[in-house]
This record gives sequence, C-alpha cells and structure tokens, in this order.
Amino acid sequence: MPLYQNQELKIYNSLTGKKDVFKPINEGHIGMYVCGPTVYSNVHLGNVRTFLSFDMIFRYFKHLDYKVRFVRNITDAGHLENDADEGEDRIAKKARLEQIEPMEVVQMYTVDFHNILNKFNFLPPSIEPTATGHIIEQIEIIKTILDKGLAYEINGSVYFDVLKYNKTNHYGILSGRNIEDLIHNTRALDGQSDKKNPQDFALWKKAEPQHIMRWPSPWSDGFPGWHLECTAMSTKYLGEQFDIHGGGMDLKFPHHECEIAQAEVCNGKSPVNYWMHTNMLTLNGQKMAKSTGNNILPAEIFTGENNILKKPFSPSVTRFFMMQAHYRSILDFSSDALEASEKGFNKLMEAVNSLEKLPVSSSTDFDIKTWKNNCYNAMNDDFNTPILIAELFSAVKFINQVKDGKASVNQTDLDILTKTIHEFVFDVLGLENVDNCNGNGSNKLSDTVEVLIKLRAEARANKDFALSDKIRDELLSVGIQLKDGKDGTSFSTN
Repeated sequence: MPLYQNQELKIYNSLTGKKDVFKPINEGHIGMYVCGPTVYSNVHLGNVRTFLSFDMIFRYFKHLDYKVRFVRNITDAGHLENDADEGEDRIAKKARLEQIEPMEVVQMYTVDFHNILNKFNFLPPSIEPTATGHIIEQIEIIKTILDKGLAYEINGSVYFDVLKYNKTNHYGILSGRNIEDLIHNTRALDGQSDKKNPQDFALWKKAEPQHIMRWPSPWSDGFPGWHLECTAMSTKYLGEQFDIHGGGMDLKFPHHECEIAQAEVCNGKSPVNYWMHTNMLTLNGQKMAKSTGNNILPAEIFTGENNILKKPFSPSVTRFFMMQAHYRSILDFSSDALEASEKGFNKLMEAVNSLEKLPVSSSTDFDIKTWKNNCYNAMNDDFNTPILIAELFSAVKFINQVKDGKASVNQTDLDILTKTIHEFVFDVLGLENVDNCNGNGSNKLSDTVEVLIKLRAEARANKDFALSDKIRDELLSVGIQLKDGKDGTSFSTN
C-alpha cells in the first residue's frame, strides 16, 4: 500500500489563506510547477532557498510514494527590467554589456544554475522547459485571449485587458488585492504607453529595432510577455488544471496573479488548486542586494572567498541551515548562524554514523513508534522541517545515551530507527554525509583527529601532560571533544 494513504498532509494554500488538506486531482499522481530562474546572472542565494524548499517538497512527495511530474522552467527571454512591460530584456542587456550573443548568456548561467543545484544535492525536475522553446504555444494562447475579447492589439503589441476581465472574475484573488486599490495606487499613463489602462499587462511586445531577441507573430516581430510563458508551459505539461504551483512570495503579484487571469480566460477554470510561496532570505538582518554589497553567491560560501563569513561552509551544511527554518518564514543568513548549523549538522552526522555500531539489548528505552509518527506529523503539517529536525535530535540524544551505556535499544527498534533516520535525513531533507569544510569525505576529519589522539597518547606516556592537555584543549576550542574510556579515547563534535 502506498505510504501516502496513511498520511494526511496539510499545505498552506496562498489562494485560501489557510492550511488545506492535500488531495491531488488524480489519486497517487501530483502535478507541480515551480517558477525557475531568469538566466542572466549567477543564481541568487535567495532563489536557491526557494528552489531548495521545493526540492524538499518534491522529495517528500516521492517518499510518500506519489508519482510526481515536477516542472521547473528556465526563463531565457521576455523578462524585462524591473518586472515591467517597458525597458530592456534582462538577458539582452547582459549580452550587450558583455558583447556576446544572448544565447551565450543563457547557456553560461543555465550551466551555473545546474552546477550550484547539483552541489546542493538537488533532484532534477521531471521537465525543465524554456520560454524560447514555447513561443508557438504562447502565440496560440494570445490568439485565444484575443478571440475571447479580453485582450487588445495596438501598434504590434498585445495587452491583457485587466479591467474588462475583472468585471466577471477577480483580478487579485491570490494576492488579496482589489482592482479599486490597484487603480488608486497606479500612476496615470504618461502618453508614451500603448496600454488602455496602467493595470493591463503585455502578452506580446513589438520589438524595437535594437531589440535582439525577436520572433515573428501575427501582430509584429517581437517577444512574449514574461507572465505568459508559465501559463503556456504549465498547462502544456500538467494540463488545464493541476495540483501545485510554487515560487517565491515576490512572484505572487503580479506574476502569479496574471497567470491565473490568462489561464481562466483560456480554459474557463482556475488553473491551480494549491498555490505555495516561500519567504525571503536576508543577510545580516538586511535585504540581499548586489548594489549595496550585502550579497553573497553560493560558490563564495563553499570557497570562503568573501568578506561576510568567517570560514567556508559546505553545501550540505548550508542546506541544513536553510532547512532549520520553515519555508514560509524569513530566514537570516549570517556567519554565526551557519557556524551553529555546522555544529548541529556534525552532531547529527556523528549520530547517524554510529547507528551501525550501537550495542543491542533486549529492551528499548525510547518510544520509537511515537517518535516516528512525530516525524511524519511534522512534515504533514505544511512541511515543517524545523520540527522534523527537532525530532531527529531527540533521536540523536537517545543514540548518544545508548553509546554511553545510559540507555538500551533492541534490534527491531534499532532497525526502525536506522531506516527512519536515513529516510528523513538523506531522502527527504537531502543532506549528504560529508565533511563540513571543503567537501572532502568525513573520513578525513576522523583520520586527522585520530592522528592527534595518538600524539596525545604518546605525550601522556612520556609524562608530557602540558602537551597532552594542550592537544585536548585546542581540539575542544574548535568543537571536538575527546572522551577517555577503558577502550581508549574517542571523540565527538559539538
């Protein structure tokens, strides 16, 4: 029997503003679409957090035995500066500044995007479509919206008529905005725009002579509006109505609002049952921004080549840090926070590594069944990874007690404990059991400490207690505690 049949999962739905019980359209199958990157620069750490959250969600669905079609797009055209309908295409601008072809920009930063996600141990999506690969589908959607009278063409550009749409539908249903407020808070058109109303958004833009990226259409040589690509690709691969659409909270309005409007006009139904949005990542308490220098790239975290962190941190430690906050919470990134996460990560991995060596008894001093249920309850409560991690550390405490001879576990419970920990730590959270500093195997840390333990033993044998104590104290200062016992000296990280 599939695992999902025994679990009631609740998801916070941005559309309803509450946690809803998750019921897929087709039992056992999930269609999930997540807005991917605009590939004109190195992937932003805040974006990584969003993609990481949905990687965790994808992993949990698979763990529950769902068959998931996960679509995450690549925006390689049509995303103008400031998310507006005017200005220069972000990719074309980068190509002009670098004096290379736009598709060179796309290739360069798509490769970077995949490399960074691979380091973070992401699972690849089921489908990764591109905007430029779906121009025909976007043109067909525009034709449909025009035929239904909810768009208009002026001077080779096509715009969605928001005010007309709002007469029979609710533009703002996702973000909670109403059209009156939007009208009141929008500046009047300056006379240079072709739009009838400031609230209208572009479905197709006529390309200016200097605009490099352009395609032929019934209206002009131009390019599709940014909002259109996601409607085209999500409905093509997941159907007119699918289960989950995700992205960062900054996309809720206007991007996702426009997606809903486009899809409802084309198909006569709400396109998505559950809308999910991740919260932002701050750096030292402030918004990340390249312009202020309050910014750090993932690669700079791994190498330590930055002016923000005290030392390098591995992708798995960074991933663990992000999993310690709920995906809907603001998460502040700092050197101190990462160091604390590194200690927790090491403690977790040390416990995992010791599972196969635990002594087995006839009884168990830990309620394994209740603990396992608590792990599932945490994830079933809107993917609450902080609570899951707290439950994992309850198990870590018990494992350490068994190691120290202060608690016991029988073989059956040890098998359940081992299987459950491995599933949640590696399969669901996506962590990797590697050394925390530079990506080398965890054995290198152990080997190094063992050398120091031997040197300390030699010092004690030679009655050089000053050197012996110095080795012990220096190791303790970097979070490695030596434990002397009848079978020799062992160590733990804290």
